[in-house]
Amino acid sequence: MDVPANNFKRALKAGKPQIGLWCSLSSHFAVEVVAGSGFDWLLLDTEHSPNELPMVLSQLQAAAPYATHPVVRVPWNDMVTIKRYLDIGAQSILIPYVQSEEEARNAVAYTRYPPEGLRGVAGTTRATRFGRVKDYARRAHEELCVLVQIENRAGLESLERIAAVEGVDGVFIGPADLHASLGYPGETANPEVMPIIDDAIRRIRHAGKAPGVLTGVEGDARRWLQCGGLFVAVGADLGLLARESEKLAAKFKS
Repeated sequence: MDVPANNFKRALKAGKPQIGLWCSLSSHFAVEVVAGSGFDWLLLDTEHSPNELPMVLSQLQAAAPYATHPVVRVPWNDMVTIKRYLDIGAQSILIPYVQSEEEARNAVAYTRYPPEGLRGVAGTTRATRFGRVKDYARRAHEELCVLVQIENRAGLESLERIAAVEGVDGVFIGPADLHASLGYPGETANPEVMPIIDDAIRRIRHAGKAPGVLTGVEGDARRWLQCGGLFVAVGADLGLLARESEKLAAKFKS
């Protein structure tokens, strides 16, 4: 048995835009519902949602029969945490709050087995198809996609150095945290910050890496795709449930 192909990683490398949906409901059933909706990728969040390792395992299993690709956002740039999500079969991970070249290098090292990195070795895991994948330890990195998230001024200032780190496949701009870092907490589309995000996306693309971003606003999503965004989440399961349920209730309550 071979290492499963990561078509999401291949698409980013080929410059093919990938349209995604943010998933924070922390439910394998909800993931299964949206997995067949036609999105190229789904973000399974563990940073800002009540999502834990066994639950993410169920979500990966729920998404597995579908063409959509699950990306797991780990809660922190932590060696033990990243190892555990890789072992349950996550092939693409988004690592939050990377501010420097050193932190980006650490993120990559946590996904690589020694001697290239620091990932702990276990033979019979879901990632290895329970020991059935031939030469997994030697070849796993070929199909792992490492995405790092820039969320503040320090990250912006180090953007080119972060993007240049070997093993970093993409750089994600977090609009909400970036706005807060630049003095606009609670905002996601301030006219002072939007051009900074535009420029960051172009800089990432110019550095030869895939730019990513999240927005629930169609116009902003199209704007950032035009800037060169390659993995763009265009909505969130929580937002869809909240706003659409409000609209339905209002039709009958008004």
